[in-house]
Amino acid sequence: MIVPVQRRVAVLGATGSIGASALEVIARHPLRFRATVLTANTRAAELAALCARFQPELAVIGDPACEGELRAQLRALGLSTRTAAGAAALEAAAGGSESDTVIAAIVGAAGLLSTMAAARAGKRVLLANKEAVVVAGALFMRAVAAHGAELIPVDSEHNAIFQCLPAPALGAAGRPGVRRVLLTASGGPFRGRDRAALAAVTPEQAVAHPNWSMGPKISVDSATLMNKGLEVIEAHWLFDAAAEAIEVVVHPQSVVHSLVEYADGSVLAELGQPDMRTALAHALGWPERIEAGVARLDLATLGRLDFEPVDHGAFPCLGLAYAALRAGGSVPAVLNAANEVAVAAFLERRIGFLGIPALIEATLARYTPAAADDIAGLLAIDAEARRVAAEALPGVADALQPA
Repeated sequence: MIVPVQRRVAVLGATGSIGASALEVIARHPLRFRATVLTANTRAAELAALCARFQPELAVIGDPACEGELRAQLRALGLSTRTAAGAAALEAAAGGSESDTVIAAIVGAAGLLSTMAAARAGKRVLLANKEAVVVAGALFMRAVAAHGAELIPVDSEHNAIFQCLPAPALGAAGRPGVRRVLLTASGGPFRGRDRAALAAVTPEQAVAHPNWSMGPKISVDSATLMNKGLEVIEAHWLFDAAAEAIEVVVHPQSVVHSLVEYADGSVLAELGQPDMRTALAHALGWPERIEAGVARLDLATLGRLDFEPVDHGAFPCLGLAYAALRAGGSVPAVLNAANEVAVAAFLERRIGFLGIPALIEATLARYTPAAADDIAGLLAIDAEARRVAAEALPGVADALQPA
């Protein structure tokens, strides 16, 4: 019997939904994988509980104020896991010798520096943090190539495209033979509603996704279709695809995860249950196939697969993302920053659901495009965009109040 080489895995964002799914797959294959680094932002008790189960070498908490609690929890559990705290520690852990594989699952632009560190260390990077590519696509892909990193997308849509493209998949859509890539969207919890009907939706309704189990930010992005907009930008960088070669189609069952159309008229699709463990198992085991713990797909029971066009009038965020991609430069970074501010304000009930695209549009209108050739410059642009969005927030909230 040939025992596979055990991969040492860092799970960045271990207490989130993707992190939890990743750890389930890792636990199923103890001879193949060991979780050597676990990180969380503020959930010290949850991180300590994961340390008790997986025995990592290092646990990193993003908020330094929580490190004392983490240490106390680990001490009480009798664990020898080392601890560190703060953004610099997270970046060091992503690029450090404790792991050869990094699952980048920190939500938002907060995951940019650690994801870049993993790429620069030449690791296998399992990319679930789409914002890192949206904010710094050119720089990130350059780092992957320059340092020999192995990049495998984990978003179900991009993982599906990766599987449907010929090897090597990354960059393949820009080659002859591939006509376009098609990203599927579930339509979220408000599929079929017109713009007027969206004015009164609540945060609780927006985070109740009909198919996927996700965190609140990603769930709201799915409800506005900004999640799909960010994925369009990500697909551009991952697969060298022009905006015109990336199409979004609504598929409410979330069974066809994405498709690739070829010049001869063939369309290849990847199907599976709406469960992130499938994409994570594919990425962790690639190029081999390993068990994910996901129920088998029974097409006869499913009965039908539906597809429909996007209602851009009701869900303008997708159009804003396409416009940002075409504008290029740092505009996608501004789009992402404004969206993060808008989603946070919506979840805090400071703006309504329709205020999300309105705030993004207002921020983009006030932003003067600027070049950024390094991470420091992009982070400065990100901070400025957040400041502009915060300043525009009261006006957007007032403008959308009922007369």
